[in-house]
Amino acid sequence: MGAQAKISKLSKGELVLDRLNWRYAVKAYDRSKKVSESDLRILEDAMLLSPSSFGIQPYKVLVIADPAIRAKLGPAAYNQPAVTDASHLLVFAYKKTLTDDDIDGFVGRIAEVRGQTRESLAGLETAVQGAVKRSIDAGSVETWNSRQAYIALGFLLETAALLDIDATPMEGFDPKQFDGILGLTEYSSVAVAAIGYRDAENDWLAPLPKVRKPKNELIERI
Repeated sequence: MGAQAKISKLSKGELVLDRLNWRYAVKAYDRSKKVSESDLRILEDAMLLSPSSFGIQPYKVLVIADPAIRAKLGPAAYNQPAVTDASHLLVFAYKKTLTDDDIDGFVGRIAEVRGQTRESLAGLETAVQGAVKRSIDAGSVETWNSRQAYIALGFLLETAALLDIDATPMEGFDPKQFDGILGLTEYSSVAVAAIGYRDAENDWLAPLPKVRKPKNELIERI
């Protein structure tokens, strides 16, 4: 039975686990294969639908296809081949702080999308303002914002696997250099992901089995 025929017979749960077992952090990409525009839009929409605290989404994702920009980023990522060889490079950048303008824009967007009045959202606005102030006063707003970006990264990785697209999450890079090259001032790079298609013949990791802790060491039901 072929791979696609096998997949077509799986239940939804089995399909998800099959794809998650298939994925790994690819080390060698086939430079000739590119992610299609339609698949790229699905990945973008998946990240857009990622949850965040209050739904405020204090980060952005730069989807970089330009070889010249990626060539500049390469040395700042210790010349990892995925940076330049994959179809696209995604940089997740969190907002360094949150301001009253951010909260005003967020609440205004809710009112616009849901057809609500600003007055009806006053309680939510006050709650968000309070949470943001506490985070800023505690000096943890950057940590808070960066954590939201990682949720979007997780959505990218799983969605890519479901689409048979390879992805490599990376923290091995110099954020300050990335920020300078990409012209980021209000935001700061926190994570990177390459997406594309594996070159299994030249990837030392491709034939190796996935290694994880025994399930009972990681997950405890109470």
